[in-house]
Amino acid sequence: MQAGERRDTDVRHEDQRPPAAVLFDALGPAYEKAFAHAPAHLSALEWLLGRLPPAARTLDVGSGTGRPTAAALIAAGHSVLGVDVSPVMVELAARQVPEAEFRCGDIRDLPIEADSFDGVCVFFSLLQMTRAEQSALTRRLARALRPGGHLVLATVPADVEDVDVVFMGRPVRATSFAEEDITGMVEAAGLTVLSRHSTAFTPDHPGAGPEPHLFLYCRREETGH
Repeated sequence: MQAGERRDTDVRHEDQRPPAAVLFDALGPAYEKAFAHAPAHLSALEWLLGRLPPAARTLDVGSGTGRPTAAALIAAGHSVLGVDVSPVMVELAARQVPEAEFRCGDIRDLPIEADSFDGVCVFFSLLQMTRAEQSALTRRLARALRPGGHLVLATVPADVEDVDVVFMGRPVRATSFAEEDITGMVEAAGLTVLSRHSTAFTPDHPGAGPEPHLFLYCRREETGH
């Protein structure tokens, strides 16, 4: 009886977790293996590293296992705050990149001070939010940048809203924008899109096919908002 009650509690607990937490808790290290070596991701990191001031303060939204993003920033001498909704991912990241600070939480609920970061990374961490949440978070992240700071954002461009998809063998619901609308969302947040790069990437995972990826290289202008 007690065991059954515990199982019921576990089920209720699982149901109450954010869908992204359920997904990425399950994926764990497999996600890093599938995506960490994506050339466009590494190029975006290299671009950001070339524009950060020495000992920059950076924010990694959806920090995953800490690799490659937080690891690259730390190796270049910067400080990193990584935020991820998945406790499994946060534990992995803390072990793999111990010099960074990782917090387990929902970025939508986390207080973020204005003008507090030199660089912000948003790699594929918006896709399980509504369009309104994606827009609101992008505005908050733009304000979190110091004037002259840079933000790199990556997503899957598609005109879809709350659709069922299979990601690394697991069913998820995803929302995104067409490419022009993603650019418009970022510009409406007060950022200048300096360049954008579209590519197709096939994750290193059984049965995976090519995915369209869009990377935006952005700056908050010195004049602020």
